[in-house]
Amino acid sequence: MEVDYVVVGLGALGSGAAWQLATRGHSVVGLEQFELGHARGASHDTSRILRHSYHTPAYVRLTEEAYDDWARLEAESGESLVTVVGGLDLFPADCVISPVDYVESLREVGIAFEELDVDEIRRRWPVFHPPAGTRGLYQERGAIVPAARGTAAMQRLAADAGATLLGSTPVSRVLDHGSHVEVVAGDTSYACRGVVVAADAWTNQVLSGLGVEIPLTVTLEQPTYFAPPDPAPYQDMPLWIWMDEPSYYGFPCYGEPTVKAAQDCGGPVVDPDDRTSEPDPEMRDRLAAFMGSLLPGTGEVVRSLRCQYTLTPDRDFVMSAVPGHASVVVGLGSAHGFKFAPTFGRILADLVTTGQTTSDVAGFGFDRPGLTDPAYEANWMV
Repeated sequence: MEVDYVVVGLGALGSGAAWQLATRGHSVVGLEQFELGHARGASHDTSRILRHSYHTPAYVRLTEEAYDDWARLEAESGESLVTVVGGLDLFPADCVISPVDYVESLREVGIAFEELDVDEIRRRWPVFHPPAGTRGLYQERGAIVPAARGTAAMQRLAADAGATLLGSTPVSRVLDHGSHVEVVAGDTSYACRGVVVAADAWTNQVLSGLGVEIPLTVTLEQPTYFAPPDPAPYQDMPLWIWMDEPSYYGFPCYGEPTVKAAQDCGGPVVDPDDRTSEPDPEMRDRLAAFMGSLLPGTGEVVRSLRCQYTLTPDRDFVMSAVPGHASVVVGLGSAHGFKFAPTFGRILADLVTTGQTTSDVAGFGFDRPGLTDPAYEANWMV
């Protein structure tokens, strides 16, 4: 079967690419190994963070594009997807994540922010009980975007523009023949101009026919929902990130009277094809103990669920053509990509159709030490 472009993987990033390619007038087939909207990856459940606060100017600039791309998605889908609640980064004394990197990056790009001491944090949001010496970095545009609903919106727009999106259709091979790329899924072979691989934890399986392997670590994380006895104060608090190791993050009430929180990179390393979906009591209790310290009124656990992190050693994205295979483009979010999902879609569509993009993706190629140096020491606390 001939088609202009094939997208492998229909989580948030792949759905964004399918949307962008289809709305540009190309014939598109999207292939997802599980059912559309499945819960085995990282694009399900309710909320994700959208923020300007990042550790490098390049990421901060990319967040400016992300806000614009989410606005475009809202306009084209007719859905309200961005809920501004404010964002608070909390840097305790002697933290392993440097607040200087964040402050200098925001200043260089010209993003407004406030630096708050413990007394001011407690005055504005009495639900927080940070320890002495904690430094707050507040950005008023911090926002919540919906995971499952945002992904579904991009899929709907892609289908409306003519894309064929197929669930329960695993890809067995991607082969570059020079004149075209072949994608084999079951008994069907697709001949196309180019392929976007957004297969997350299964990226290396998809790329195996090209002799390429990215050093990836897959962990199984566990967001948890708490039920505060009095939800009202938690409707007005900002989303927050505890910038230390271990690192935690959380959300105000969003769509229900619960508070969501999780540890970042706190789960075990797993095989994505052989892992549990059952909650881990030890992870739940560890998070509950932290919440009892920082946000002591959040109440009892209502539910926990599992999601996967697929991490590069440097925790930077991959947005690049495969070396030696210009028609095969890879998108990997390294467990902080959902906030950029519409931006990933736009950039991946640019790269697979023209080989270039107006966005700065210089740091997201295959040729950096984090992907090429076997001795590179992984660091996910950024």
